[in-house]
Amino acid sequence: MPFEIERRFIVQGNGWKVLSKETQELQQAYLSTNFEDWVIRMRIINNKKSQLTLKKSADLMTNYEFEYPIPLKDALCLWKLSTKKLIKKRYQLNYGAGQWIVDCFQGSNYPLVLAEVELSSKDQVFKKPSWCGKEITGIKKLSNAALAQLPISHWPTKELQSFNIN
Repeated sequence: MPFEIERRFIVQGNGWKVLSKETQELQQAYLSTNFEDWVIRMRIINNKKSQLTLKKSADLMTNYEFEYPIPLKDALCLWKLSTKKLIKKRYQLNYGAGQWIVDCFQGSNYPLVLAEVELSSKDQVFKKPSWCGKEITGIKKLSNAALAQLPISHWPTKELQSFNIN
C-alpha cells in the first residue's frame, strides 16, 4: 500500500536556494477537501502533464497516497471548473537524508514558503536545516488542500504572525 511519510516546516530566509536542483510550476485544484475521509487533488505540472491524487490521513506524519496520470485536457477542464485551487513553484533540493522540497506559493497564498522532507520511515533521522523554522507537520490549516480553500490572504494578521508568515 502506498504511503507518504513527511515532515513540514515554515521556511525562514533564502538559504535553501543554493541547494535547488530542479523546479516545477504546479497548479493544484481540489475536488474534495474532506480531511476526515479523502482529499482528492488534480495537479498540472509545468503545463505539460497532469495527475489525480487521492490522499487519506493515516496519522500525524503519514498519508495513504495514490497517484494516477490523467490527460492534460481533462486536467485543464477540472482547473477551470474548480473553486479550490492554488499555484506554487516547487524546488527539489540536494540536501541530506530524505527528499527535500521547498514550495513557494503564489497568488493569494504569497509569500508563504514551506519545506517538506519525505522520509522512508517515521523514525528516520534527518538534520533540520537552519532555514527551516516552525514545524507544521499535521497542522491541517497549512495543508495545501486547506490553503486552496482558505488562502493566507484571508487570514487575520495575528494568525499569520503566529506562524511567522510575513
